[in-house]
Amino acid sequence: MIRRIQQGLIAEGVVVSVAKLCAWFGIPRRTVYYKPVKAAPKVEARFCEPIKKLIEEEPSFGYRTVAWLLGFNKNTVQRIFQIKGWQVRKRAVGMRPRIQAVPSVAAAPNERWSTDLARIWTGKDGWASLALVIDCHTRELLGIPAAEAV
Repeated sequence: MIRRIQQGLIAEGVVVSVAKLCAWFGIPRRTVYYKPVKAAPKVEARFCEPIKKLIEEEPSFGYRTVAWLLGFNKNTVQRIFQIKGWQVRKRAVGMRPRIQAVPSVAAAPNERWSTDLARIWTGKDGWASLALVIDCHTRELLGIPAAEAV
């Protein structure tokens, strides 16, 4: 911007130094002369090809596993994963316990009950435990045992 202003002034016949223009606009002189030196990240094919081949075979592998299997530095593999956009969010392996959704069948009241426990913030008294007992047939609240603040 300063260079364009300087060129415009020269075209009009006014010669003003870069230092003076920078002082007028209140910007440092080094801003005018700054040229970024950081190049775009480069990826070597000798690393990229075996990594790509391995994650195509096993898409759930993360960068640590790939680095270990190929004998590469894990930081190099992680950088390649980031540059190429190959980051994998690994899913948990194995069976996790789940509650079986069984319909509650109660033909009459007082046949089947359900309970639940919750922690509730009660303000100045702190946390309190709330325990509920519900009749599964009528959905009526049968009782709330006394809870003490913790």
